[in-house]
Amino acid sequence: MAETTLRDPLADVAVKDERLGRALRGEGFLVFDGAMGTQLQVRGLAEAGALPELLNFTHADEIAAIHADYVAAGAEVVTTNTFGANACKLAGAASVAETYRAAAACARAAGARYVAGDVGPSGLLLEPLGTCSFEEAYDLFAEQVDAVVAAGCDLVLIETMADLREAKAALLAAKERCDLPVIATMTFGEDGRTFLGTPPGVAAAALSAMGAHAVGLNCSLGPDEVLPSVREMARFARCPLLVQPNAGLPRVEGGRTVYDVDSDAFARSMEAVVEAGASLVGGCCGTSPEFIARLRALVDARAVPAPPAREEAFVVTSAQEAVVLPRGAARIAVIGERINPTGKPKLKEALRAGDLDHLVGEAVAQQEAGADVLDVNVGLPELDEPAVLRAAVEKLQATVTLPLVVDSSDPVAVEAAVRGYAGKPLVNSVNGTRESMDAVLPLVKKYGCAVVALTLDEDGIPPTAEGRLRVAERIVAEAERRGIPREDVAVDCLVMAAATNQDEAREIVRAVALVKERLGVRTVLGVSNVSFGLPQRGLVNATFLAAAFGAGLDLPILNPLSARYRDTVAAFKVLNGQDAGARAFIEGYAGALDPYALASAEKTVPAAGAGAALAGVPGAQGADAGSPRVQGADSFPVPPALADAAEDVRAMAHLILTGRKGPMAQAAERLLSDHDPLDVVNGVFIPALDEVGARFERGSFFLPQLMASAEAVKAGFDVVRARQGAAPEVDDAKTIVVATVKGDIHDIGKNIVKMLLENYGFRVVDLGRDVDPEEVVRAVERTGARLVGLSALMTTTVRAMEETVRLVHERAPEARVFVGGAVLTPEYAAQIGADFYGKDAAEAARIAERFFAKREDGRGDGDDV
Repeated sequence: MAETTLRDPLADVAVKDERLGRALRGEGFLVFDGAMGTQLQVRGLAEAGALPELLNFTHADEIAAIHADYVAAGAEVVTTNTFGANACKLAGAASVAETYRAAAACARAAGARYVAGDVGPSGLLLEPLGTCSFEEAYDLFAEQVDAVVAAGCDLVLIETMADLREAKAALLAAKERCDLPVIATMTFGEDGRTFLGTPPGVAAAALSAMGAHAVGLNCSLGPDEVLPSVREMARFARCPLLVQPNAGLPRVEGGRTVYDVDSDAFARSMEAVVEAGASLVGGCCGTSPEFIARLRALVDARAVPAPPAREEAFVVTSAQEAVVLPRGAARIAVIGERINPTGKPKLKEALRAGDLDHLVGEAVAQQEAGADVLDVNVGLPELDEPAVLRAAVEKLQATVTLPLVVDSSDPVAVEAAVRGYAGKPLVNSVNGTRESMDAVLPLVKKYGCAVVALTLDEDGIPPTAEGRLRVAERIVAEAERRGIPREDVAVDCLVMAAATNQDEAREIVRAVALVKERLGVRTVLGVSNVSFGLPQRGLVNATFLAAAFGAGLDLPILNPLSARYRDTVAAFKVLNGQDAGARAFIEGYAGALDPYALASAEKTVPAAGAGAALAGVPGAQGADAGSPRVQGADSFPVPPALADAAEDVRAMAHLILTGRKGPMAQAAERLLSDHDPLDVVNGVFIPALDEVGARFERGSFFLPQLMASAEAVKAGFDVVRARQGAAPEVDDAKTIVVATVKGDIHDIGKNIVKMLLENYGFRVVDLGRDVDPEEVVRAVERTGARLVGLSALMTTTVRAMEETVRLVHERAPEARVFVGGAVLTPEYAAQIGADFYGKDAAEAARIAERFFAKREDGRGDGDDV
């Protein structure tokens, strides 16, 4: 079957002219402007506490002059001065519509060829980490998009996003409420991830699949530092790339924020960025019209952009991880099947009781057993499936990092779950009936999903491989007609029971081979159906799985807690070359028992994860029995005071490490019934949080997992408080004052730091955001705090941070200050006089622990932490 030509991505888009259209098809370059905040600072307009957006009213001529300088330097796209122009940030100082109207007028007065309506982050933390719901964020962005359209802008620029879910809310608002081109950019740190742990490839895959007309990155780093992220985005983006780096790293010089990369060095570094695939280019913090002039010369010297570097692949993602199966490469990925109530009484009971933590337990067990993707099905007739499926997906995304399969036959439930999904999910499923294709494929396209295509139609399941192929061809063609590339389709040839029709078992395997050969798509099978009605089902299933792998199966849906399945998968990864050098197989199996050495197996059962296939072997228990294993806490140190409850200690540590607050109350009650609360806090809670912080530092945990673990500890602390019959004693000597500095209305980072510090047992006095230096000092004097945490996101507010640090040191000389925020570096923190630099919430907690420990031990004032 020949591939259908996908429809033009700009077919229904109001593109101002052909030049813009060529750029958005990747056929030409487009130069954007540079920093606004830096230019406001140069002109003395960046007053602490003032909203830059209000300058569109009070200093319209000067804002227009900044835009005009960029136009004169060669910028074709001018970005409106509306980075923070949402209803929450404006807080009644001006309406959103008025602000965009005034800002667009300034841009047009500068003679800009194209005006981009700028939409920055909401400044709110979305659920489950914060209190803002997905739909509330959507409403904020929708109001801005409406204002962009009313102001007569030519495109929507969603920029500097750090939360993929928030970026998705903004992109959906733009796609649903206007027909303008939409560009979405994220911001990444030195570790190559956003502060919520999203890597560039995941962002590019998810946002471009949703229909962004260009994706990219801006802010945080200089052009040399962003290059690896640009290359990764180019592999996954289905649209042009916009790259707007900073002018290197900031520092303070003469009371002003300056950057360490000049315009010539910036342009030289941007050559590699352009060669890596960026065709839309501009600048962010620290750049000026001079930088844009150098970029203009750089692209003018090139006839056309570099050829697209995108890798054709089947991709599904969470917010933190991607499963990538490149076209033509021998790769498999396991879909865990256990979150499905069919035949699972305990899961049914949990769903009826609203106990979503049971689902988290199943998810964690499957992740630890090696699943790559998790199927999520909550279909019980008595439940409100759309509401429960949405809640389940949100709960799972807060605790596990694997991509999810949204599994439902109800399109309403599917939409409820995928709308707010952070990443690119797999929808299970669509079939060959006209009703199904008309209901499901539009959702897959709109929300940028991959989809499982079932080979059944109005006539049922064809009995032959050729019949299944014909249905698959029809679905793939319909998907492509709707703008869904075939690489996003995985065909399920539908496994039937061999006990009732042995011939059909062979046809299923043949169908997999035909689909792979004729359509070039990925294949899925629910393996365990084949053994229904037969003895030794595990043996039949594993044998069928091996046969299906040989025919080209890519995505088996199976129980990863089954040792037989794990053995087959591990062995096949050696045979298909996925396990390079058989390293993983040798590591897992070198010391394993022969599963057929029955006498030995009866005497010695391998430890969980040893990899021996013991399903059906007498004496074999553990993973195959389906009980979630306590993994990752086996080596947790048990203090002497809790030595008689080592298993309970490790079980509780596992709950903390996996972010499961639901069972924490019962686990805490069990330990506290025979042990001192202080021993539990100091022997389990704090060491487990320290391990979570260490994993966060290593990059194996991300912010959602960090906060889920903190919430689990909080649930345990609640039990301690209840047993004490009153609020726990708080050592006032361990009081910490935190605040976002004057002029800065972004408090997401500060709120996360506060939550984590409180879960470490510190008393935290939160002064909020946009806090005057005098107010910080008064709080320190009032509380006797010896440690102060300050946050700033905007370069224009770092001077307020510096003033706050100076005032604290002057008026409260015994207090020490740690600082953090997107615009800060260790060097920058030192330059403004801060005592410590906390690059993230986990580091802030470590600073506090070391600081107060040194003071308690009499080792000085805690300066050297």
